[in-house]
Amino acid sequence: MIIAERKPLEQILAMLSPDQKIAVLGCGTCVTVCMAGGQKEAEELAALINIYRKKEKQPGSAEAFTIERQCEFEFIDQVAERLKSYDLILSLACGVGVQTMVERMPELLVIPGLNTKSMGYPVAQGVWVERCLGCGDCVLELTQGICPITRCAKSLLNGPCGGSAEGKCEIGKEVDCAWHLIHDRLARLGRLAILAAVQPPKDWSSSHHGGPRTIVREDVKIDRGE
Repeated sequence: MIIAERKPLEQILAMLSPDQKIAVLGCGTCVTVCMAGGQKEAEELAALINIYRKKEKQPGSAEAFTIERQCEFEFIDQVAERLKSYDLILSLACGVGVQTMVERMPELLVIPGLNTKSMGYPVAQGVWVERCLGCGDCVLELTQGICPITRCAKSLLNGPCGGSAEGKCEIGKEVDCAWHLIHDRLARLGRLAILAAVQPPKDWSSSHHGGPRTIVREDVKIDRGE
């Protein structure tokens, strides 16, 4: 899932004008799960904005509501008329949701309320770890589910660098060496022979290094004009 966290309140307030009618728009999927941008968080942020405005005697107001996903046109369309009644949309979606909103309704003024951090999973309540960079060329079959692209600080494909020691990465004693983990896992599975094959340099063109990516599945594609 996409992991995000709310921008500092003072930064959000600095992006607002005193007289704006604001929709604090939550998103019902990833950012709800990571407790950054769901209905609860949208209501809390709207309340904080209104408290600040009352204190500063500003005439504008903030209201909160949430849609299923801000990254899909069909859900934006369901509230399109309602959104037009606001001066500004303060989006609590990830960066994809913000950009989808702008593309679908370019007449709206939209600003982000979150900082998008990574793709990962929860290891404990309130703790998420990054596990995927979206490189576009997954190698997890070679490493049996431990990603060297994300979890190795140097994204190495052929074993650890000289900086690892006692199973830890040189960037910090709390960071596991990805290749130490990979070696131990393959050993447990009796698949260490996989490491004997030298992997060629990674083709990063499938990642963001090749520019913005568009994924097309012809078997499910429907033209938007239809």
